Amino acid sequence: MARMTTPRRLRLEVGIVLGLSLGASAVYSIVSIVARMTAETPLSQQSAAINQSRSTREWLDFTYQFLDVFFGLFVVALALYLLWEPGRSPFRRIGFDFTRPWRDLGAGVALVAVIGVPGLALYAAGRALGFTVAVVPAPLDSHWWTIPILVLAALKAALTEEVIVVGYLFTRLRELGVGPWATIVSSALLRGTYHLYQGFGPFVGNALMGVLFGWVYTKWGRTMPLVIAHWILDIVSFVGYPLAAAWWPGLFAPAAA
Repeated sequence: MARMTTPRRLRLEVGIVLGLSLGASAVYSIVSIVARMTAETPLSQQSAAINQSRSTREWLDFTYQFLDVFFGLFVVALALYLLWEPGRSPFRRIGFDFTRPWRDLGAGVALVAVIGVPGLALYAAGRALGFTVAVVPAPLDSHWWTIPILVLAALKAALTEEVIVVGYLFTRLRELGVGPWATIVSSALLRGTYHLYQGFGPFVGNALMGVLFGWVYTKWGRTMPLVIAHWILDIVSFVGYPLAAAWWPGLFAPAAA
């Protein structure tokens, strides 16, 4: 029996999914940037840590990190489950499948080339102008499992953002009668907002990335290239951070305490 859907149920569903995931992150991020802007320390001298250590005991740190990735993917599973209808695969609906792996890989790499350098330049400009905090995407110390966990964390971020903010949200807003450009802009602003804790540079950069990804999705109807591109960008960011901090400490090293 088909699931009964009404505009009211869809709006409630979208609110619940976002409230359990990136909508909540956006609210916390707004509170964070307000706190940063009202602090005595200038924004340019503040830092934001990502993937930080959870315990001084190695096995416990690994356990926490792995469980964070594992349970963080359940909201992605929820979004896919809600898109599942009799005779309609949720994976096919949003183009998150392996029907065209090489084309998706090529498209993902092309998106990395388009986004990567401008994104890095925007971050550097934000640091130089003082409206972006020093983002620390990975711990400077490492264990044998650090890189595999960072790769998994990058995958979780890619899946969460692209499946929910693009695949799921675009599908539901289309069913609610929202136009394509209103959907693209709304999704892009949401993407930028949950990065506000990093400062205004990342807000702008991620919002622009959201516009590009949203436009590409409306053309291709596939989230797989977006997931691939996002995963590659985050792997480079997370794993390459120690090298970047050593080579360009003024831009990437955390501010001194």
